[in-house]
Amino acid sequence: MQMHPLPNHPKVRATLYLPAEVLDEARNAAVHLAGNPVRLTLTRLVEGAMRRELRRLKDLYYAGKDFPPRDEDLRGGRPIAA
Repeated sequence: MQMHPLPNHPKVRATLYLPAEVLDEARNAAVHLAGNPVRLTLTRLVEGAMRRELRRLKDLYYAGKDFPPRDEDLRGGRPIAA
């Protein structure tokens, strides 16, 4: 399995909460695929997954266009019910 190179953009720190088993599996994958040829890191794994999911959501809900910029930062806590 070969990873495609991701764009090299400046990185920012993000804090989020995941189920422990998901994070543990991701860490296992990053450790076992850290060497050549994949050279996987946890950041690279998460960035690729987020980019693919954002593309899917844009295609599904926004005709493939970018979402408009938000007016305010996300609030912590439970999601707002629709």
